[in-house]
Amino acid sequence: MTLHSASTDADLRALLGEVLGLSAARTAAFTDETPLFGALPELDSMAVAGLFTALEDRFGFILEDDEIDGDLLETFGALRRFVAAKRGDDGGDGA
Repeated sequence: MTLHSASTDADLRALLGEVLGLSAARTAAFTDETPLFGALPELDSMAVAGLFTALEDRFGFILEDDEIDGDLLETFGALRRFVAAKRGDDGGDGA
Protein backbone atom coordinates (compact mmCIF):
# COMPACT_ATOMS: atom_id res chain seq x y z
CA MET A 1 0.00 0.00 0.00
CA THR A 2 1.38 3.39 -0.93
CA LEU A 3 1.58 6.19 1.58
CA HIS A 4 -1.20 8.06 -0.21
CA SER A 5 -3.50 5.05 -0.33
CA ALA A 6 -2.74 4.36 3.33
CA SER A 7 -3.90 7.90 3.96
CA THR A 8 -7.02 7.28 1.86
CA ASP A 9 -7.79 4.19 3.91
CA ALA A 10 -7.34 5.97 7.24
CA ASP A 11 -9.20 9.08 6.06
CA LEU A 12 -12.11 7.01 4.79
CA ARG A 13 -12.36 5.04 8.04
CA ALA A 14 -12.40 8.32 9.99
CA LEU A 15 -15.04 9.80 7.69
CA LEU A 16 -17.30 6.76 8.01
CA GLY A 17 -16.93 6.98 11.77
CA GLU A 18 -17.86 10.65 11.83
CA VAL A 19 -20.76 10.51 9.39
CA LEU A 20 -22.30 7.28 10.66
CA GLY A 21 -21.41 7.61 14.34
CA LEU A 22 -19.26 4.47 14.34
CA SER A 23 -16.49 3.92 16.87
CA ALA A 24 -12.86 3.94 15.74
CA ALA A 25 -12.58 0.32 16.86
CA ARG A 26 -15.49 -0.64 14.65
CA THR A 27 -14.15 1.09 11.53
CA ALA A 28 -10.63 -0.25 12.22
CA ALA A 29 -12.06 -3.77 11.96
CA PHE A 30 -13.36 -3.17 8.42
CA THR A 31 -11.76 -5.31 5.72
CA ASP A 32 -12.16 -4.96 1.98
CA GLU A 33 -14.96 -7.52 2.19
CA THR A 34 -16.91 -5.75 4.96
CA PRO A 35 -20.38 -5.08 3.54
CA LEU A 36 -21.69 -1.54 3.92
CA PHE A 37 -25.09 -0.56 2.50
CA GLY A 38 -27.70 -3.06 3.60
CA ALA A 39 -25.43 -4.48 6.30
CA LEU A 40 -24.65 -1.46 8.49
CA PRO A 41 -27.88 -0.25 10.10
CA GLU A 42 -26.31 3.22 10.41
CA LEU A 43 -25.90 3.44 6.61
CA ASP A 44 -29.51 3.71 5.60
CA SER A 45 -30.87 5.55 2.59
CA MET A 46 -31.01 8.80 4.57
CA ALA A 47 -27.34 8.53 5.55
CA VAL A 48 -26.18 7.86 1.98
CA ALA A 49 -26.74 11.47 0.86
CA GLY A 50 -24.81 12.76 3.88
CA LEU A 51 -22.01 10.32 3.20
CA PHE A 52 -21.74 11.38 -0.43
CA THR A 53 -21.63 15.05 0.55
CA ALA A 54 -18.98 14.32 3.18
CA LEU A 55 -16.89 12.36 0.64
CA GLU A 56 -16.95 15.31 -1.75
CA ASP A 57 -16.09 17.80 1.00
CA ARG A 58 -13.35 15.74 2.65
CA PHE A 59 -11.64 14.42 -0.47
CA GLY A 60 -12.22 17.37 -2.81
CA PHE A 61 -13.94 15.64 -5.71
CA ILE A 62 -17.39 15.69 -7.26
CA LEU A 63 -19.49 12.54 -7.45
CA GLU A 64 -21.07 12.40 -10.88
CA ASP A 65 -24.53 10.86 -11.20
CA ASP A 66 -23.22 8.07 -13.44
CA GLU A 67 -20.66 7.08 -10.78
CA ILE A 68 -23.29 6.38 -8.15
CA ASP A 69 -24.53 2.82 -8.25
CA GLY A 70 -25.09 -0.11 -5.91
CA ASP A 71 -21.52 -1.34 -6.30
CA LEU A 72 -20.07 1.86 -4.82
CA LEU A 73 -21.33 1.10 -1.31
CA GLU A 74 -21.33 -2.68 -1.55
CA THR A 75 -18.15 -3.15 0.53
CA PHE A 76 -15.56 -1.06 2.32
CA GLY A 77 -13.00 -2.14 -0.28
CA ALA A 78 -15.17 -1.00 -3.17
CA LEU A 79 -15.68 2.39 -1.57
CA ARG A 80 -11.97 2.72 -0.68
CA ARG A 81 -10.88 1.84 -4.23
CA PHE A 82 -13.36 4.36 -5.65
CA VAL A 83 -12.15 7.14 -3.35
CA ALA A 84 -8.51 6.26 -4.09
CA ALA A 85 -9.17 6.42 -7.84
CA LYS A 86 -10.94 9.79 -7.49
CA ARG A 87 -7.96 11.04 -5.46
CA GLY A 88 -5.57 9.79 -8.12
CA ASP A 89 -3.73 7.14 -6.12
CA ASP A 90 -3.48 3.45 -6.92
CA GLY A 91 -5.92 2.28 -4.25
CA GLY A 92 -3.40 0.06 -2.53
CA ASP A 93 -4.23 -3.41 -1.29
CA GLY A 94 -6.48 -2.43 1.59
CA ALA A 95 -6.59 -4.02 5.00
